[in-house]
Formats: sequence, structure tokens, C-alpha cells
Amino acid sequence: MPFYSRSLSKFIKKVPGEKTFGVYRFLPAFFLLGAALEFSMINWTVGKTNFYNTFKKRQAKEIVEHNIQNNIIADTFNH
Repeated sequence: MPFYSRSLSKFIKKVPGEKTFGVYRFLPAFFLLGAALEFSMINWTVGKTNFYNTFKKRQAKEIVEHNIQNNIIADTFNH
């Protein structure tokens, strides 16, 4: 069952550029939304933590765990 909303279709029809760009007329708006999201992830901090600090910590933890796993496997084959 497809979703259909008259108010949504009216809003979409009011956005200029349908004849020239078609559905791609929304691309600049989504680009700006993505840039705003990226800006907020970089610059907004809660306490001393933001998204990238958390990501870096998780990535470092995974690398260390991977190295530990490889060393344990390598040690079992060497003995």
C-alpha cells in the first residue's frame, strides 16, 4: 500500500525547479542538511566528549583487540 499525502505532494509541487532538475532539485537542501549534521558532530561537545572522540576511542580499542587476537593466534602456532 503506497503512502500518499495531499499536503506533502502540494509542498513538493511548490518547490521550484521541477521542469529543469526534476527530483534532483532537492539535492542542495540535502547537501546543506548533511553539512549541518557534520558540523554539529564536530563542534558540539557534551562535557569533554563529542562524536569524533568517541569514534577514535572505539577504533583504537578495536585495533588493540585485533592485535591481541593476532598475537595470541601467532603464539599458539609458534609453540
